[in-house]
Amino acid sequence: MTDLLPASLDLASLSAAYRAGLKPSQLFARLHERASADALNAWISLMPRDRLLAMAAALDARDPADLPLYGVPFAVKDNIDVAGLPTTAGCPDYAYAPQRNAFVVERLIAAGAIPLGKTQLDQFATGLNGTRSPHGACRNAFRPEYISGGSSSGSAVTVADGQVSFSLGTDTAGSGRVPAAFNNLVGLKPSCGTLSARGVVPACRSLDSVSIFALTAADAASVFAVAHAVDDADAYSRALLPHGRLFDAQTGFRFGVPARDQLEFFGDGENPALFDAAVQRLIALGGTPVTLDFAPFLETARLLYGGPWVAERYHAIRDFIERQPDSLFPVTRDITLGGARATAVDAFDAAYRLQALKRRCDAVWREVDVVVTPTAGRHPTIAEVEADPVRINTDLGYYTNFMNLLDYAAVALPSAQRGDGLPFGITLFAPAHQDLPLLELGARWQVEAGLPMGATGQPLVAGRLPVERYQAGTIRVAVCGAHLSGLPLNPQLTARGGRLVASVRSAPEYRFYALAGGPPRRPGMVRVTEGGAAIDMEVWELPMEHFGSFVAGIPSPLGIGKVKLADGSEVCGFICEAAGVAGGEDITAFGGWRAWLAAQPG
Repeated sequence: MTDLLPASLDLASLSAAYRAGLKPSQLFARLHERASADALNAWISLMPRDRLLAMAAALDARDPADLPLYGVPFAVKDNIDVAGLPTTAGCPDYAYAPQRNAFVVERLIAAGAIPLGKTQLDQFATGLNGTRSPHGACRNAFRPEYISGGSSSGSAVTVADGQVSFSLGTDTAGSGRVPAAFNNLVGLKPSCGTLSARGVVPACRSLDSVSIFALTAADAASVFAVAHAVDDADAYSRALLPHGRLFDAQTGFRFGVPARDQLEFFGDGENPALFDAAVQRLIALGGTPVTLDFAPFLETARLLYGGPWVAERYHAIRDFIERQPDSLFPVTRDITLGGARATAVDAFDAAYRLQALKRRCDAVWREVDVVVTPTAGRHPTIAEVEADPVRINTDLGYYTNFMNLLDYAAVALPSAQRGDGLPFGITLFAPAHQDLPLLELGARWQVEAGLPMGATGQPLVAGRLPVERYQAGTIRVAVCGAHLSGLPLNPQLTARGGRLVASVRSAPEYRFYALAGGPPRRPGMVRVTEGGAAIDMEVWELPMEHFGSFVAGIPSPLGIGKVKLADGSEVCGFICEAAGVAGGEDITAFGGWRAWLAAQPG
C-alpha cells in the first residue's frame, strides 16, 4: 500500500494513484494519522477516525471515474458548517453543532470529496495574519516563526503541507489570497455569490466570498466547477455568467500595473525586484503592461475598515458579543464593537463614496483586461504581528481590501521563492465572472514560474483548462465610424460593458463613404471585388446579452455583417448596402473616419 500512496495530493496525482489500485480507506487512514500529529497548529477539529474511514470505505467499491472528486481529501475553515463537527469561528464559547453541511460542503461531498476536518482561522474571520486565535498562531508552512496569513490560515497551511488536496476558506478582505501567497498556493477568490455562503458564519454578509486553496490553478478550477451552483436559499447567490475573454499569447492581453510610486512593500528589500520579474513573466505570456493610477483602488480599500462595513461584522455576532464580550480575542472584540457606533448616515455616506470610486476603478477595464499586484507587500513574523497587530494587519490588506467592495474576481498565484526561503506571490484580478479565464492564465503562469507545489517540494503537475469553455458569452464587433473610441457614439458600447480589444485595419477589399444626410454624418463600408483599400477600424467586445440591443439601434442603410480584417480573419462589423452610398462622398483615400474628420473645415 505504501507504494501506492501518491507523492503529492494534487488531483492528477491522486487520480492516478486510485487508478493504480489505491483505496480511499487506505489513504484516509494515513491522512488522519498525519493530521493528528500536525506541528503547524493548523487544525481545530478532525473528523472522528471511525467516521472518516467509514466515509472513505463507502467509496472503496466504486469506480473512481464515477465521481469528479472521488476520494479527494479537503479541509474546511471553521466558520463553515460540516455536519458532525462543531463550528466555532475560532471562538470556543460561540461553538454550535450544525445538523447539516454548508451548501458548498454538501456539493463537494456529493462529488466524492471527503472533509478531513476544520481548520484554524483568525477569530470570526477578522484579520489577515493567522495569529488572532485562542488556540495560538497557525504557523507558516515554510518557516514556522512567520505568519501563515489569515483569516483562512489553517486552510492554506494544510494544503501547502500536503495534508489535503484542497481546502475551503472565506475571503472578505483578502483572507483567501494572503494565506495563499504566504504558503506558495493558488488562492481563488471567486466572483461574489458564485459559491453559496449558506452555512457560513458571516463576517460581512454582503461581501463574503467562499474561497478555494489548491496546489494548482487547474485543481482550483475543478473544485470550483463542482462547488458552484445557484442556491435559491442564499439571497446573495448568483450564477457565473459566461465570458468569452481569454488572456492568451495568441490574441494578446493588456495588464494593468500600479504606478511605481503607488506600489508599497513596507520596507522589504527583495519583493520589489520579484514583482518586476512577475511583470516580465506576464509579458512573456503575451501581455502588454499598462501603468495605472491605483489611487481609487487604495481609497476603496480604506473604506472597508474605516467605514460602516465594520458594522456588518458587529451585526453578524451582535447578540453573542453583547452577551459575552470577554469570550472574544481582544483585538477582534475591539474591532467588532467599533461597528456598533456606525449610523445609517455613515452607511449612506460610504455607499455613495463607494459608488463614485467604483465608477473610477471600473474605467480601467477600458484600457486593460486584467490587473496584477503583489498579494502582500511583505511577510512579517508572528512576533512582529503580536507586537503591532492593527498596523501590520492593515499593511497586509493594502492590495486586497478593495476587491469585494468593487465586485471583482481574483486569483492569487505563487510567483517566486525568496532568498530567505519564504514564498512571494502575486494576484491577478478582473471584473466579476472572469474566474475561469483568470485560472486559465494562472495555469500557464504556474508552468512559466516552475515552482514546486506548496511546501511539499514536489514539482508542479501541470494542468491546462480547456479553452473551449470560455468561447461563449461575448461577441466581437468591428466599428469604423462614430463608435470609435472618444467619438460621440462610443458610449453605446461602453454603457453595455464593451471593451476595446484592438485597433485594426480591414482587408484591402473595401470602399469607404461619408453617407449623405445627417447630421451627424455617418460612414459606410462596401466590400468590392476590385479597387478596394484597407480601412482603419477598432474591434470591441460586447457581452452577448447586450449585443441585440446594440444592433437594434443601427439605422438603415447600415447593418451588421462579417468584415474581413487584414490578418484574414472575419469579425462582426458595420457594413453598408451598396444602394445606401448614393449621394455620399467616397472618402476611401483617407483610410479611415478619423482622418476624414480631421480634414473637415472647422
